[in-house]
Amino acid sequence: MMDHNINNIPAEKFQFVKRNESLHDSKFSTKPVSYFQGAFRRFCKNKGAVVGGVVIAVLVLFAIIAPFFTPFQPAYYDMVYAYVTPKTHLFENSNIGFWDGCRVKETNRVGYLKDLALATETGREVIKNGEYEIDDDGNYTYRYDTYYGVGFGKYKIISPDEFNDIQRYQNETGRQILYPVVKVSDRPTLEKNKYDANIYYEVENPNASSHRPKIDKNGNIIPNYWTYEESEFSNLMAEYNSLRIEGENGFEKDGKQHFYVYGRRVDGGIEVRAEYYEYYIYQHNEIKKDGIKEPLFLFGTTDTGKDIFACLAYGARFSFIFATVVAIANFVVGVIWGSISGYFGGKIDLFMERFSEILGSVPTMIVITLLKYHMGSSSQALVLFIAFFATGWIGMAGRTRMQFYRFKNQEYVLAARTLGARDSRIMFKHIFPNGLGTIVTSFALVIPSMIYSETSLSYLGIINLEAGNTTSVGTLIAAGQKCIMANAGYVAFFPCMFLVLLMLSFNLFGNGLRDAFNPSLRGTED
Repeated sequence: MMDHNINNIPAEKFQFVKRNESLHDSKFSTKPVSYFQGAFRRFCKNKGAVVGGVVIAVLVLFAIIAPFFTPFQPAYYDMVYAYVTPKTHLFENSNIGFWDGCRVKETNRVGYLKDLALATETGREVIKNGEYEIDDDGNYTYRYDTYYGVGFGKYKIISPDEFNDIQRYQNETGRQILYPVVKVSDRPTLEKNKYDANIYYEVENPNASSHRPKIDKNGNIIPNYWTYEESEFSNLMAEYNSLRIEGENGFEKDGKQHFYVYGRRVDGGIEVRAEYYEYYIYQHNEIKKDGIKEPLFLFGTTDTGKDIFACLAYGARFSFIFATVVAIANFVVGVIWGSISGYFGGKIDLFMERFSEILGSVPTMIVITLLKYHMGSSSQALVLFIAFFATGWIGMAGRTRMQFYRFKNQEYVLAARTLGARDSRIMFKHIFPNGLGTIVTSFALVIPSMIYSETSLSYLGIINLEAGNTTSVGTLIAAGQKCIMANAGYVAFFPCMFLVLLMLSFNLFGNGLRDAFNPSLRGTED
């Protein structure tokens, strides 16, 4: 050890203090940090929790904002456009083979010729860029446009007024909806092919089910439209009830002017061939005027033609609102119940605990079944809320009770009681904030738990939320399960991805909240 000899300290090291000079510690230059400021700092240090919070914020914003950016509603459906693939104008004309409304199609030569015939007649890219591959067995593979590939579907019967209005629309916009029809006697004979409006060409064998198109010597498909000479128009009108398009110029054949037949009168109206893509635009812009400009489904459609983007957005909104309301109700009741039980203890705690145990022993499924039986005409969402609230607060009450038992005999509680603090002040000013970390974490995890439970029940069909503009993520997942075998995995992909991100991010977020509100970590954020 060093030898410190105070007798050898130089005199200049000593300084005299003036009589009027005061000595004190240096003033702190930092600002005081509140409880929640410190919790926020600790939370921000947990990178996983921050990422989870950002993902939750994105999902919440999607649920809030997305419904305002789509003209579709959960109640909308169109069976003709079932299983169409996701499409956006951003990738519509690209060659990357992604999000362009197409899917890979493998078919034989007859199927290829049918798609080729549709593309030839309408001028649309039913076969993406007209490109295809042929294997050794003669099978064709190409990207098939699910929007244009619908074609004409079946022959459509419309009213005379609609027939005239479509003509007006065509003349004003230049967009063709109606195409020439095929004479009944020239159509395939099988019942399933007789009313197939996509068959406008001559077939090799009218009695066969494959309706293989005839090909001329130049390799072109031979149209089989119903035509007539100008002099025959009045006779055709009387004999076949055929109709022509007003103002059509027709075409010249063998030195005579000919015209196409665009419809024939039948019971109930006029039978026409209407290209569904253009007919869809006409219906929604001219007739329904519902804000739907064209068939464009960002996430594709389900087996019933529902827009997945709209259903997911509205389903996510319902899930967040429903889960938040249930969580708040369970939080309020659970905290009050658990704090009273844990603080007072004794007989009060014994009675309240036995009541909670009896109520909590009733399975939720039985509660839902009984409620559905007695509230059959009521809203399914109301049934679900009552079922989740009836026993959902018990877990929150148990955690709150445990925290009160943990902190109620601490020194600061005894000091507050000695100073005359009321029970309510001790409970919610001294004990409750110290147990807030566990309670808040539980509250944060209740929301995804509620969403998961609601999704599971709607997925299993126990609760049906398909009413009006209400839907559920679970209903979409159930629809996606049926679609996987139909080569439409995207139907299940988007709602499943939403649920996976939701559950994972809430778990990360909850862990961050637990650490942030842990009172033992106060002062460790710097």
